[in-house]
Amino acid sequence: MTLTSNVTSLKGVGEELAKKFASLGVYTVGDLLEYYPRRYDDYSHVLPINRIKPGVVTIKAVIKQAKGHFVRRGMHITEAVASDETGSVRLIWFNQPYRAAAIKADSEYYISGEFALKRQRLSIQNPSVELVSEFPVNTARIIPIYRETRGLKSAQIRRLIRESLPLLPSYTETLPAWMIEEQKLIPKAAALRTMHFPGNTDELVEAKRRLGFEEVLELTLAALLNKYELMQEHAISIPFDQGLAKEFVSHLPFTLTDAQKKTVWQIYLDMQKTQPMNRLVEGDVGSGKTVVATMAAVMAMKQGFQVALMAPTELLARQHAETIHDLLEPLGQSGHVTLLVGGLKPKQKAEAHKRIKSGDVGFIVGTNAIIQEKVDMHKLGLVVIDEQHRFGVDQRKALQAKAGHMPHVLSLTATPIPRSLALTLYGELDISVIDVKPAGRKPIITKITSPNSRKALYEKIDQELADGRQMFVVTPLISESEVMPARSAEEVYEELRTKAFKHRRVGLLHGKMKPQEKDDIMQQFMRHELDILVATTVIEVGVNVPNATVMLIENAERFGLAQIHQLRGRVGRADYQGYAYLMMGDSSEPSRRLRALESSTDGFELAELDLEIRGPGAIYGTMQHGQLDLRIAKLTDTKLIAAARSSAQAFIDKGENLVQYKHLMNRVSRLRAVTNLN
Repeated sequence: MTLTSNVTSLKGVGEELAKKFASLGVYTVGDLLEYYPRRYDDYSHVLPINRIKPGVVTIKAVIKQAKGHFVRRGMHITEAVASDETGSVRLIWFNQPYRAAAIKADSEYYISGEFALKRQRLSIQNPSVELVSEFPVNTARIIPIYRETRGLKSAQIRRLIRESLPLLPSYTETLPAWMIEEQKLIPKAAALRTMHFPGNTDELVEAKRRLGFEEVLELTLAALLNKYELMQEHAISIPFDQGLAKEFVSHLPFTLTDAQKKTVWQIYLDMQKTQPMNRLVEGDVGSGKTVVATMAAVMAMKQGFQVALMAPTELLARQHAETIHDLLEPLGQSGHVTLLVGGLKPKQKAEAHKRIKSGDVGFIVGTNAIIQEKVDMHKLGLVVIDEQHRFGVDQRKALQAKAGHMPHVLSLTATPIPRSLALTLYGELDISVIDVKPAGRKPIITKITSPNSRKALYEKIDQELADGRQMFVVTPLISESEVMPARSAEEVYEELRTKAFKHRRVGLLHGKMKPQEKDDIMQQFMRHELDILVATTVIEVGVNVPNATVMLIENAERFGLAQIHQLRGRVGRADYQGYAYLMMGDSSEPSRRLRALESSTDGFELAELDLEIRGPGAIYGTMQHGQLDLRIAKLTDTKLIAAARSSAQAFIDKGENLVQYKHLMNRVSRLRAVTNLN
């Protein structure tokens, strides 16, 4: 048996169990050894029976015998008595009839479980028991708990990993010797053994440090290699035209913030180079990223280049096209904007293709279909990507093939990303931050509300609607679910339409609708043919309805902090005051996350808090990035991240060859190829 052997080579693993392992991403014995625990239970403190107190305990004792019997309603109980030289204690298992036959009478066991009062008698309930040995697997130590699946439990996984441990010495070290010595890291094989069977918590800390360091190193190396490769590519220099920039700004109905000016200048400097720009602009909801992107676009268009803007949804693409049309109109360039999305009629699409090919249009707005369809770009100079932060190698090559050279790339995101996370995730990108809202934009007033005050809240909202404003209502579900007790869009829509707001015009929007249907409903809301729009989070990104001032989020406790911040950014986008009401599912105490939303409207501050409370996944929700893949490293561990980044740079500076480190090369190659644009 080797590390590359199928898991079926392990004793007791047949085809059925192998399928269950496959569902967890485990196919080989090596995969199993790198299947890390999700948490640990500490059963390492073995006490004499006369010293145990209620709570989780571990003892070393002799079990005389175990007996099982059925009680009322078919419940099966197995009972036994465990004894050591200091006393005895009762053991009890519920609905585990196999226990009695499995226990060897008069044998010494390690026993771990909850010592508690049950039916007026103290006992250890549903304990794990294991014959005393030099290497206990399920008791008398820090026990790893794994992500399980039906029919595959942690105890089975532990047994099979224990069986695989003799293969660990055959692990080839994955990092250079100089790096291990410099960073004082333990060997990979030792780290893997400790992750599964730690001797103590200090050992576990060292193992996690070693494996976490490697994870961040892989990400950083992938990003740096992408960056250096891109720097070798040739882009066409787009010179800065001061007169054009001044003319554009003079027609704006508002004053650019200092943060916008700084970001635009960074972009202009990038575009003048013959190396392709690869910049990410982070800006909170409503910070003015579209204006910045359009200012970059006019400079490219002035030189006869085309600009392509890609949005994640057709709805957002249409909205961008309208906004950009309005921004370019004073310059007499609005006719140079064209929309290219799947929802166009064949005739419209053919006409768009023709105009793009001829160079008649300078600004193409659409979804990523722009690069997937047979679109013949006339002279592509700049690509703007909205809410898709990593623009992959394959997409660049596709555009390069269309343009004949590497275009400049500008990415936009309304998800404020803490700096530590942004640098780790997107190390190949230069990052600009727009951290100031335009002058005059009023902060959204956010209030947590309990279901008991729903009637009073509806009366307050109705007054807002009577004044001519509009409201979004967002729910976590489309339709009712037995699994998740929460309000659904369909249920709330019917309730508002027929009861509380039957005198208002109510619409429904969710992800299962056809694109045209969704677009029609949204257009009705934008034209104020609807007063209330009940929706799922389909409206989270980018939707702009200046007349909407109220955002009511049902079951707010079920949404992530960053997600709610995005949602409330949909209101208060004009001169009117915006309100966000976070309706709880019940009257329980609101979480720290929800309280933070009441007190802060700073997306970057909230993102840092979300990272601290819930980890990186919270910032991205389900996050399309398979590339994050940090199972051990914590992005709040700035010392570890700095050390890994420094080592990644040193690896490149020393001229190290990845081919010499096969495991590292495979991981880095996979990370380099990852893209969010599928």
